[in-house]
Amino acid sequence: MFKYFPTNYVWNLSVDLAIEMGARIGEIEAMCAPLQEAARQPDAAATLAFRHSWEAMADRLCELAAEDEARGRLISAGDKLGRAATYLITAERLQAHGAEGRAALYRRFLDTFARGIALAGENCERVEIPYEGGVLAGLYVRAQGVSGRAPVLLQLNGLDSTKEMKYRVGLPQWLAQRGVSSLVLDQPGTGEALRLHGMTARFDAEHWASRVVDWLEAREDIDPQRIGCEGVSLGGYYCPRAVAFEPRFACGVVWGANHDWRDVQKRRLEKEGSFPVPHYWEHVRWVWGAKDMDDFMRIAEQVHLDGVVERIRVPFLVTHGQKDSQIPLKWAERTYEQLVNSPKRELKVFTDREGGAQHSSFDNSANAGAYIADWVAETLGGRTAAAAAR
Repeated sequence: MFKYFPTNYVWNLSVDLAIEMGARIGEIEAMCAPLQEAARQPDAAATLAFRHSWEAMADRLCELAAEDEARGRLISAGDKLGRAATYLITAERLQAHGAEGRAALYRRFLDTFARGIALAGENCERVEIPYEGGVLAGLYVRAQGVSGRAPVLLQLNGLDSTKEMKYRVGLPQWLAQRGVSSLVLDQPGTGEALRLHGMTARFDAEHWASRVVDWLEAREDIDPQRIGCEGVSLGGYYCPRAVAFEPRFACGVVWGANHDWRDVQKRRLEKEGSFPVPHYWEHVRWVWGAKDMDDFMRIAEQVHLDGVVERIRVPFLVTHGQKDSQIPLKWAERTYEQLVNSPKRELKVFTDREGGAQHSSFDNSANAGAYIADWVAETLGGRTAAAAAR
């Protein structure tokens, strides 16, 4: 784990995630060097300082992108806007719910990300899926080198990630190379669903996952028999839950297991384990629509997989970082042990040898992500070698 701030795990997590999304080390240094003292301050003042520094770098990149665009250098402009968007969402993610200017910052992030994708001509299309009188927003990435219907992997956020963050980390591109399409979703409780539409999280993930499968089945470029599901971090709960109760999924993967989130909350109340974001308890109440802590803990009692994963009857891959300081390894082992009816179950623990040993491999996603992409391609009928190499 890259520890720019020796005493601040939450900020280090954010920096590492930004690097995994394509941040440049020179820009990281320029943004973080002025923040050493702020990293030791209370959350409210510190996160505002963080925002100002990272947003200033985004401003600079947007100015440079405008200069590129004026000269017709659209790919260069799109690349800079992509990094600017990464810095904006990194800053937004650390702000408290209801912090002044947070909503405007998020909308600016969405606009910057979309503009960058369009100018760079990336294989990424925004889609909207009907749900509960509104829509769930997603990013659709098409499989490469596939004629006819392709397999697809639905990818779910964790507690505080967004579809754009998961897209930038790289799994959709790695899958596209292997002949597998991707739908990266802002499910209820995350991203646009929470911030723009007030859709809070729900423990019965199959409720919204089934609507997404309906939408995928209706696409002419998707093979309805080869729809998989993956979840990162808290998605390590959502994904198994969805696969257990939605039989149309052909496989499942968790990138960081989360078998018993109710227990994790109890331990966090006792100051055990690392928090993923500042203002943690305010954040989780917002995500789950809880009116107070008692209400939140009642909701959390439902967020576990005991008696759930036994229902899964399709191939399932459980991955976890050996040094995960948020979710203990024992919960990955519990998920694997209870997958008794899966015809192809696997537990992969990422260590320092291959990298990705931290929570959901935020320290080094490349090798871990490639392992997951290969497993998905093998399971859903993609490919794991380029044509010239076979």
